[in-house]
Amino acid sequence: MIIYFYSTREQYGCFSNFSPHDFELDGLYWPTSEHYFQAQKFINTPHVEQIRLIKTPKDAARMGRERTRPLRQDWEQVKDDIMRQAVLRKFQTHMDIKNILLSTGDEEIVENSPIDFYWGCGADGSGKNKLGKILIEVREILRRTYSIDSDNSTIK
Repeated sequence: MIIYFYSTREQYGCFSNFSPHDFELDGLYWPTSEHYFQAQKFINTPHVEQIRLIKTPKDAARMGRERTRPLRQDWEQVKDDIMRQAVLRKFQTHMDIKNILLSTGDEEIVENSPIDFYWGCGADGSGKNKLGKILIEVREILRRTYSIDSDNSTIK
């Protein structure tokens, strides 16, 4: 079975970067993983705070895509690692969604975005699905970190 997600209103909506799951990372509070990801495009500029404080993840995404802002030079090299950090912290912070992610077992996870061929599968399914792959990696990290100790049935 393949688990598809896209909208925050769907069964696996918590997998979306627009889901309302806040966390702290790099010493700052972030309302969503989308806020964090978009802000990192402009590290060491005032744009980081503007994006961090914007009301919605949709607005954060819009601001992050504006090419009037000075995109960091190494963005293409670091964007996957930045996404991985944000997604991991989000699921480490919220037990409820961590359990949802862990409950997916070994299923493939696909961001069913009709418009995103990098983070999602794209309209025709030929996209790279990088976000789905990162969620699978995070699931493995969480499994190792929160493995059940069979001797006393407690979480390590």
